[in-house]
Amino acid sequence: MPPEIVALTEKPHLLIAILLVGAFAGMTIERFLSEMRQQTWRERNRWRWQKKRGWGNTVSRQWNIRPDLQAPRKVDAADQLRIVMGANFTIQPLLNKSEARVFKELDGMVISCNPSWQVMAQVSLGEILRSRNADAYSCINSKRVDLLLMDENCQARHVIEYQGGGHHQGTAAARDAVKKEALRRAGIGYHEVVSGHTTPSELRQLVEKLVDKPVAPQQRPAP
Repeated sequence: MPPEIVALTEKPHLLIAILLVGAFAGMTIERFLSEMRQQTWRERNRWRWQKKRGWGNTVSRQWNIRPDLQAPRKVDAADQLRIVMGANFTIQPLLNKSEARVFKELDGMVISCNPSWQVMAQVSLGEILRSRNADAYSCINSKRVDLLLMDENCQARHVIEYQGGGHHQGTAAARDAVKKEALRRAGIGYHEVVSGHTTPSELRQLVEKLVDKPVAPQQRPAP
């Protein structure tokens, strides 16, 4: 028996260590070869995956990316035009019947008090309010008010919200609170007209209180 083997038998712990190292090296080499065989098989059969599942799914599986977690593709103006050209549109009334009735009454009352003032409907708060706080602005940008009283300088002066029978449902109260606070901080009045409770005379009294009286033109001095 070679002396090297005899020396190892005399030191069993050294022999065990050598055997473990050899076994680990063998396992590592076998795993590497297995991965290489799998990679080669995937490369050879890649066209089949593309044909069955599409290129997008192949890339997602190869990189272990879930399709719903991929970054959404930005839709540019050309894409928007293509989408719109493939859809049908119909006219939608800006106000329902009850809101339209209040709008007509309010518009006539405002003009009779001051012809320079105007009533606007369904105005976005993002168009009449500004804020340096981007987060605060995003909270109100898409919110709308039912009716807006605008003065002769096209400045928003007062908001009138029409509260119908089913208005206070869900999160309506919370949304109204956000609008009220934003308008209050901007110095714009907030008033409510409640269906079945606010009479035409009460609405007229409110308008007369809110709308500034027209300024009489100054008379030129006599020559």
